[in-house]
Amino acid sequence: MAQETQAIIGRIRDVVVPILDSMGLELVDLELSGRGKGSHLRIFIDKAGGITVEDCELASRYIGHALDAADPLPGSYMLEVSSPGLDRPLRRIEDYQRSLEKLVRLKLAHPLNGAWVVIGRLQALIEDRVEIKAEDGTLIQVSLADIAQARLEVEW
Repeated sequence: MAQETQAIIGRIRDVVVPILDSMGLELVDLELSGRGKGSHLRIFIDKAGGITVEDCELASRYIGHALDAADPLPGSYMLEVSSPGLDRPLRRIEDYQRSLEKLVRLKLAHPLNGAWVVIGRLQALIEDRVEIKAEDGTLIQVSLADIAQARLEVEW
């Protein structure tokens, strides 16, 4: 079933990305949950300077029409288009590159010096590793493969 879901997500991505590109928007993430009439498709978008409600409304309209025509998702579904939020996830190399100097929280797949979570400023992306500057000034390198989840931290 997971393989089927990934295939559907791939078909949806093929429809969505060209539309967003033409609008000057970037696909940050795409989530599909539920089955049948309970399906929920969430599309997270961004652009330089941030996303507005109008961006989301327009993208939703164009994407909705295109998905209805292409029909990559069997049955009915609820479509939601929104900003990834202030605590957005970091999944792709581009996400990390765009987030240099920002405060991040890394949940690790394996503890590093006894810690499962690393919080600090993202300093660099070096090959397959990220370098984080902890609050105490210590530089910590973590392999991308060892990161279970990465998010921006909200700064107040």
